[in-house]
Amino acid sequence: MAEHEHKHVRVAVIGSGFGGLGAAVRLRREGITDFVVLERASGVGGTWRDNSYPGCACDVPSHLYSFSFAPNPDWPRTFSGQEHIRAYLEHVADVFRLRPHIRFDSEVKRMAWDPALLRWDIETASGPLSADVVVSATGPLSDPKIPEIPGLESFPGKVFHSARWDHDYDLTGKRVAMVGTGASAIQIVPAIQPKVAGLTLFQRTPPWVMPRVDRAISGAERWLHKQVPFTTQARRGLLWGIRELQVQAFTKHPNELGFVERLAKANMARAVKDPALRAKLTPDYRIGCKRILLSSEYYPALTRPNVDVVASGLREIRGNTLVAADGSEAEVDAIVFGTGFRVTDMPIAERVVGADGRTLAESWKEGMESLRGAAAAGFPNWMTIIGPNTGLGNSSMILMIESQLNYMADYLRQLDVLGGRAALDARPSAVHAWNRRVQDRMTRTVWNTGGCTSWYLDAGGRNTTIWPGTTSEFRRATRRVDLAEYEVLRAPANQDAPAAREASAAEDASAAKEAPAAGETADRAERPEVTA
Repeated sequence: MAEHEHKHVRVAVIGSGFGGLGAAVRLRREGITDFVVLERASGVGGTWRDNSYPGCACDVPSHLYSFSFAPNPDWPRTFSGQEHIRAYLEHVADVFRLRPHIRFDSEVKRMAWDPALLRWDIETASGPLSADVVVSATGPLSDPKIPEIPGLESFPGKVFHSARWDHDYDLTGKRVAMVGTGASAIQIVPAIQPKVAGLTLFQRTPPWVMPRVDRAISGAERWLHKQVPFTTQARRGLLWGIRELQVQAFTKHPNELGFVERLAKANMARAVKDPALRAKLTPDYRIGCKRILLSSEYYPALTRPNVDVVASGLREIRGNTLVAADGSEAEVDAIVFGTGFRVTDMPIAERVVGADGRTLAESWKEGMESLRGAAAAGFPNWMTIIGPNTGLGNSSMILMIESQLNYMADYLRQLDVLGGRAALDARPSAVHAWNRRVQDRMTRTVWNTGGCTSWYLDAGGRNTTIWPGTTSEFRRATRRVDLAEYEVLRAPANQDAPAAREASAAEDASAAKEAPAAGETADRAERPEVTA
């Protein structure tokens, strides 16, 4: 989209990962073409564009980690790699004709609610615009977090985060430090171990690791999925159902996970024969408290002669020497941080200014909370995809995203029904009631009782990240917008809509009559809908 093609749109979507592209597809299906997708980078893909480190892959099966309305019969592996997932998202952008709506290199600098005009004024790197509704789909895994370590700024070697991998820097023959043992680290370690001279893993907390039963999907399977689309639907449904049945162990009966712990320990024992190393790698918390990681290569890589596991966090850096909290030292040429992201303090919240002049970050200073994972009190006509307490510990986030898209669609329908220039602002009482129920349910879960400190918890120790139920429950909770949970705002009677808004509305009305019906018919014919 040209830099100044629209000054005002009905909907502005922020981000072009799964959430943003999904929102764009749903808007078109609802007959809404007056929207823009604001993307800070020069391509689509979100976290699957940014995370291109060696070994990067998904730990959710491919047929479940894709949109129900855009099934892919051609997944090459049961657990697809980053390059295949990014290619899938590029394909979605093309098939559903989303690129004309996307403004690349348009990072949102600030957005502020205008109570007189009932709109959001948005400043971006490519110019200003305004929107009636904002859908924030920046995602929680978008802004890397690097800990503040004394001496880091004077380290003479190479430093980068797993989500900002420097492909121009050759690790061959280098002494490398891997800081962190999360989902990225367990993929990076076996990918780089064969080429580096030495690899020192700084492990503050050992993860629970289960085998990843990955394999190539045969040509016969892919042929069948193409010729008989129902088989793709059935495969997805089976994967979904298995994970739905697992949820109660995580949310209501954490003690039942003891059997899974024994399996994980047996998996470790098969690969790691050294009892001292096994002791370092054995967690002291209930499995599931942190996300269970999947890898069949991680443990074998740690047993190689050029790998050293330091069972301690990184304390300080003195030149090329890294000093752990236990006093051990390692000389390295490069440091790779696999230390996660700003999840419970999302940077986008610092740039959103609500009706009372406070930023969303200020509103959430005691912890994130929203109504049904979507709307925040004091921020009218603003919604988030993958908002507070919508994360999952054992299934596909695409299921949660699609539920939130249902909620978004009904939100826009309700605005249409209200007519005129209206906005919806979540009532504080409704937000608090919803979050009280969520936190009450959270008290029994493994994430709160498992004895670990995880990135699911905010600075106050509250779990503002995970959904404490099944994806089916969340879908039912977000199927419709309950207007009783919102205050309806109206523009002052003497305030006329700006000329830009009127022109944009005329464009939208014309486009809605002509383009969507034919376009959506073609889209649906090419990509038949499949639901879990």
